[in-house]
Amino acid sequence: MRALFNGIGIQWRLTALGLGAGLVGALIVVVTLDAQKEAVEARTQLGEVDLASLQMSDNFRATLRLANDKFRHYASSEDPGAWDEFVQASEDLRAWILRQGPASPTEEEKAVLKRMNAGYALYRGKATEIQARREAAAETRLSLAEYDEFLEQSRRLLDMGQALSRAHFASRNAVLNHANHALTRLRLWVLGLVGLLFVSGAVLVIVIYRDMIAPLQVKLVASQALAERNEKLASLGVLAAGVAHEIRNPLTAIKAALFTQQKKLPPGSPARCDAEVVEREISRLDRILNSFLQFARPSEPEPATILADQPLRQVEELMRKQMAGSGVRIECEETPPLRLRADPAQLEQVLINLVQNAADSIGSDGRIVLRARADRRRLHDREVDVVVLEVADTGQGIAPEVEKRLFDPFFTTKAGGTGLGLSIASRLAQMNGGALQYQTRVNHGSTFGIVLPRVET
Repeated sequence: MRALFNGIGIQWRLTALGLGAGLVGALIVVVTLDAQKEAVEARTQLGEVDLASLQMSDNFRATLRLANDKFRHYASSEDPGAWDEFVQASEDLRAWILRQGPASPTEEEKAVLKRMNAGYALYRGKATEIQARREAAAETRLSLAEYDEFLEQSRRLLDMGQALSRAHFASRNAVLNHANHALTRLRLWVLGLVGLLFVSGAVLVIVIYRDMIAPLQVKLVASQALAERNEKLASLGVLAAGVAHEIRNPLTAIKAALFTQQKKLPPGSPARCDAEVVEREISRLDRILNSFLQFARPSEPEPATILADQPLRQVEELMRKQMAGSGVRIECEETPPLRLRADPAQLEQVLINLVQNAADSIGSDGRIVLRARADRRRLHDREVDVVVLEVADTGQGIAPEVEKRLFDPFFTTKAGGTGLGLSIASRLAQMNGGALQYQTRVNHGSTFGIVLPRVET
């Protein structure tokens, strides 16, 4: 999963992380709004419970008082219709009690309603008993004891009504508990989402630092090092020009004097042999001086669009006779019509240097292959179509300890080498918009490639 994530481009990763953080933020907003909605609903339910409790108490008290008033009117009057009015009022009281059943969700309310039904039966029964006894005795007035018995049942029923109101008011605790549970759940959601948002932000910061800031820091350090190196090379170029001017004049005079003396010395004499040694060393000094100058102050390339096999075939033709003397075969493979843009002279110089190094690695009885192929590689921080000019040999390869300093100036493993060949080749490849790369395997050979941008037309 990590490899897949790392394989995605930095822009896509930043977009995905940004969308994830935005989604988490949106969820936080949704959860917060939901919490506010839950709080408003809980507040509304609590208000409804409080109001219903007050109304329940008032309504029951009013209904019971009306029934008591109708019974009192019946008890104090001789109007036969007064009993019918009491019966109607008591039925209204009964209907009120029955209506509270569906609106009473708690067990305590149900228990109180059950007692109220029993209390109502006693209340109505006591009134009916008094009415029957009164009609049987043909009495017109109620005794005080009978009326007190009726009032006692009325007080009990009133107490039950108050108990029902208190039980209904207690149901607000269930509403509060439900609201507290909901708010706790929402609080946990918010905390979790905030934590996830923090983690997303941390990952976003890490990705930005790792994939954008850190590479920029590395590039800045590399650019500073390159700038310092260029400054040193510029100073070295100025110094090299002065040194070359001061050394070449004496060398020219020495070579001229030596040429005059060689004419006077007989061939094969010890003095003639010494003069030839001096001549070789003077030529070696001149070669070192030229290499030093070329490394410090290389000439600017004069690019041209050429076929990829053109420099390869010219180098093959130029080096074939020289390689044949040591038993090294040089071959140029057939190349598709690939085009590139570079300085042909500098390109040939790099290829000659690579072929000479390959021949030195082989020693004798080996093979050097020149070829060109199309590829797509990362060049100058972007993927481009390229042409790779390769010099492959069957030599000894490059030892790991040598690889570390392969392109360092003045580092060489050859007895008479200057240590500037690969450094010059690498600089020339870069000046032509390309790069010098290689693959090697000890005792199996090496392949050096000049990677240059491909030209389509």
